[in-house]
Amino acid sequence: MLGLLEKDRYKIVDAAEKAEVIIVNTCSFIQASKEESIETILEMAELKDTGKCKVLVASGCLPQRYAKELEKEMPEVDLFIGTGQYHRITELLQEQSHAQEHGAKLPKRTYIDQPAFIHTEKDPRIQTGAAFSAFLKIAEGCNRRCAFCIIPKLRGNVRSRTVASLVTESRAMVDRGVRELNLVAQDLTEYGMEWKYKEKLETLLPELCKIENLDWIRLHYVYPDQFSDELLEIVAREKKIVKYLDMPVQHTNDRVLKSMNRRLTRVKLFDLVSKLRAKIPGIVFRTSIIVGFPGETDAEFEQLCVDMEELNFDHVGVFRYSREEGTPAALMTEQIHPSTKRKRERRLIEILQKKSLLNHAKYVGKKVSILVEGMSQETDLLVQGRMPTQAQDIDGHVLINDAEVLEDLEKLRPGDLVEAEITEALPHDLIGKLVRTSLLQKEHIHDYRAPTLDHHGARA
Repeated sequence: MLGLLEKDRYKIVDAAEKAEVIIVNTCSFIQASKEESIETILEMAELKDTGKCKVLVASGCLPQRYAKELEKEMPEVDLFIGTGQYHRITELLQEQSHAQEHGAKLPKRTYIDQPAFIHTEKDPRIQTGAAFSAFLKIAEGCNRRCAFCIIPKLRGNVRSRTVASLVTESRAMVDRGVRELNLVAQDLTEYGMEWKYKEKLETLLPELCKIENLDWIRLHYVYPDQFSDELLEIVAREKKIVKYLDMPVQHTNDRVLKSMNRRLTRVKLFDLVSKLRAKIPGIVFRTSIIVGFPGETDAEFEQLCVDMEELNFDHVGVFRYSREEGTPAALMTEQIHPSTKRKRERRLIEILQKKSLLNHAKYVGKKVSILVEGMSQETDLLVQGRMPTQAQDIDGHVLINDAEVLEDLEKLRPGDLVEAEITEALPHDLIGKLVRTSLLQKEHIHDYRAPTLDHHGARA
């Protein structure tokens, strides 16, 4: 949307208070995200009185899911744009502007349909976030029907981009200074399924690895039940693919997995993890776990805790089950009491934090490559970066506390790949000292952040 707006001569500003048009891109995956989206819309609506705002737009999953209710309950919003209509943003804003100028009433405020659009390399893009790290969406939509999940209704079925399109966009981003590509989709392993896998993840990855000056390729949301032996060989072989897998599991008990309508079994999961660790020593895993799914017994939860200790994943997001209308799980009769869900969440997190500290302790004394991000988000007395086994924003950092480095920050610039020795382990972060600055440096990367999001994650 930002790329289309800039192409049509809209000026993007760095604060909502300065904007005549405010777009709040929303989420409605779980209750907490719905509440945050609504609060942000209402807060931005106040800028119609206190700021310069003339048009307020709510886009994304919230209007896609609740269009009729929102149109009735939020008269302060001028346009609701769903997940399949975002490419029409400039057209719809121009209609809105024309109507306001002539005192006319628009025929409708809401633009929702069955999502079918997916952007290509030809669509303009403005990168938000770090200039040296970018997300590459390879497909949109999901053909799975997990009992707890609303995403297929919000995003539609799988629509994949071609390998040629993705390689072209990736090369352009690398030419602008990107050195880390994070591959994302609702399900990476279903990429190409609508073409009967004539192009698939195993086809795409070797082509991306051929791109010069691209250093790291990271895979997010690779489903364990579709992890092929060919994919395993590619991840092991290709040096540019970091030895890190974001692999959603959600549970380990077979009865709960079946109730969730997951295709995974406990045996399949343990077998795959063993194969990956045998083939790729030192591989790091991120996963997500749901506690308190309807019908989950104390014994099944205890099994989950034991299994998670044995699997010893490096990064785990623990989520309490959220009862979402429109999903099969919402109709299940054995809903778990909120207090039980909270207790189970706390218990599992305590177990995982202890494991995390032990896993981090293994790095102490080792030399590792670090992608420098800039000054620490916590203090100007530290420089932060990430190992290949740490994804941005979610997996912690390596914090460099060398006095001489802090005195001469020209030695460490955002986007540099350097070598550090780990000196101390914390549950979430690691502390290190600089060993070498000469691994790889990008002369043309100067800014830690490209055009930034405001503090809500909404863009003005």
